[in-house]
Formats: sequence, structure tokens, C-alpha cells
Amino acid sequence: MTLEIDATHAEVARANIAHAGLSQRVQLRLGPALDTLAQLAAERAGPFDLSFIDADKPNIPAYFKWALQLSRPGSLIVVDNVVRDGAVIEAASLDASVQGVRRLNELMASEPRVSATTIQTVGAKGYDGFALALVTGP
Repeated sequence: MTLEIDATHAEVARANIAHAGLSQRVQLRLGPALDTLAQLAAERAGPFDLSFIDADKPNIPAYFKWALQLSRPGSLIVVDNVVRDGAVIEAASLDASVQGVRRLNELMASEPRVSATTIQTVGAKGYDGFALALVTGP
């Protein structure tokens, strides 16, 4: 299952899924992820073994909550772009993306059903990182 808000990106994803021979196994849903995730829950979809969140950062705490709801013990939740070139530690930052990452960190730290860490990466775009959360409880 993959969720995409942008129709152009969805077409690229569909082409790549087809090229990999996975069209019969991977479903793509087009639309705002918060709406789509609510639909998945209503359909009793999942649980999913892996959730990869690479979406608008102000809403990542909500995406994380949905991913956790649609997971089971042993599932892995990966959240991309959570270091933000180091801006997450700048106390004065009012950037909405930074604030979203901070709320995610607080959520993961207080969530007893996950064990989580953040890993910094360095590449052509500078430095960023991703969070890994292992679902350890129901």
C-alpha cells in the first residue's frame, strides 16, 4: 500500500510498481494521507509491517499516530527528514516543519508501545536523518 497526494508522483509510483512486477501486490491510493489513513482504519486494513512516512512535516505526529494504529508488535515505522539540517535543536525556530518534528519526538518519547531512535545522514542535500520506531506493544 502506498499513499500519494500528488497525481504526477502517483503516476511515477505506479510505473515503478508495474516495472517491478508488483502491480498485483501493491495498491496506490491517491488523496490526502490523513483522509486515506482514516479510510484504511475504517476498512480494517493492516496491520502493516512497515510504514514509511515522508510527508508534510507539520502533520507527521498525526501520520505517526495512524501508522501506530495500523501496526502490530514487531512493525517498524520509519519517518524521513527529521534532522532538518540541525534546525530541530534551534530553540528559537518557529518553522512549521521543525515544530512538527519536535512534536513527533515528544510523541515517540512518551509512547510506551515503541522503542525509537533517530539516525543522522549526510549526503548531497546536506545533512538530515530519519527516525526508526519499533512497535513493541499492542
